[in-house]
Amino acid sequence: MQKEIFHRLSRIDALIRIKGTGTPSELADKIGISERSTYEYIRLMRDFGAPVFYSRQRKSYYYKEDGRFTISFQLD
Repeated sequence: MQKEIFHRLSRIDALIRIKGTGTPSELADKIGISERSTYEYIRLMRDFGAPVFYSRQRKSYYYKEDGRFTISFQLD
């Protein structure tokens, strides 16, 4: 289950970076989840500090600043 969550977050991040998410419904279809789950993933990303916004003109999510969403372990 957790592996799927990380994979979905990675896929959403990749689509956001290329501004290719489409609408929330389209994003849900692209990654195989419900539209409601899409909103939960976006909220989770925002909770972790990702500057995710939605453009009604482009009909896509985007990052307000250049960057990428990562979850990883780093050695000190």
